[in-house]
Amino acid sequence: MSEAVPGPVLIGVEGLELSARERDWLAHPAVGGVVLFARNYADIGQLEALNASIREAAVAPMLICVDHEGGRVQRFHDGFTRLPPLALLGRMYADAPDTAADFAYRHARVMATELLVAGVDLSFAPVLDLDVESCVIGNRSFGADPEVVATLGRHYLAGLHDSGMKACGKHFPGHGSVRADSHVDTVTDPRGWDAIAASDLKPFQALLPELDSLMMAHVIYPEVDERPAGYSGRWVRDILRGQLGYGGVVFSDDLGMQAAGFAGGIADRLALALEAGCDAALVCHHEEVAELLPRLGDVAPCPALARLAGVVSVTREELATVSEWRHWQQSLLSLEQSQWA
Repeated sequence: MSEAVPGPVLIGVEGLELSARERDWLAHPAVGGVVLFARNYADIGQLEALNASIREAAVAPMLICVDHEGGRVQRFHDGFTRLPPLALLGRMYADAPDTAADFAYRHARVMATELLVAGVDLSFAPVLDLDVESCVIGNRSFGADPEVVATLGRHYLAGLHDSGMKACGKHFPGHGSVRADSHVDTVTDPRGWDAIAASDLKPFQALLPELDSLMMAHVIYPEVDERPAGYSGRWVRDILRGQLGYGGVVFSDDLGMQAAGFAGGIADRLALALEAGCDAALVCHHEEVAELLPRLGDVAPCPALARLAGVVSVTREELATVSEWRHWQQSLLSLEQSQWA
């Protein structure tokens, strides 16, 4: 009997361990992964047990994911290295580009290794948006210069891949040049294609061959299409897949965000994202998962998610014996007292 194939929905779970209802959700054929948050973390032992129970309850292989970028978007703290925001590395680059590139590599290497040994496959990283004026991107970005973002992003991707973790660049084609926050507002970027292609799109385009996956922005670019990018066949199928030739996995951002409400109810949001060409979509709010899954009919599976599974090549005990690893951890912590902090 062949192994079951993951579905296209990545769900959120509520607490530190699975409920009976959540175990049922993980057996649903539409579910292909779980997105973890701070609400799911107490300590490393608990996280490892939760991840093991997720895989045990699932029928298909589960992709376990998290937003663990560093700075203000780091879901797990106690027992994990405190990571500086990427903007610090962008400021360092202006004074010491080679040092900044080295730190971008070790930032990703430490982040990814710590997650992998705890049973997490993928961090939705790196942020490749420009820090121009967005209130939600800000210091999550390497900076405002597309060339700097692409350069540091390339070293960051090397750190991920050398650790055994795949990469997810976000938020295509760029969320950083418009102020509003798509978590709580409808976001519109009025610029035309030429302006977007000359700035925000550049880091993505430069790194597409190395990006295993991308996450779409819940931003409307009305000069290109009236739909938010994650619901837009123009952006996903025509531009990203067709014009730019991208062959990796495409995620829709969380369908529970305010800007995702464009499409109507949660089932309509999922249908429109998949119709536009997204391979998979995030449904992170517990009540929306409960609403969505009983209403779903047949949905196409997403075998591409299996390509994003993490590869663990070291144990936590082995790491503790490597002096270079301890140096990397300490060097990242020391950046909080550096001139670029």
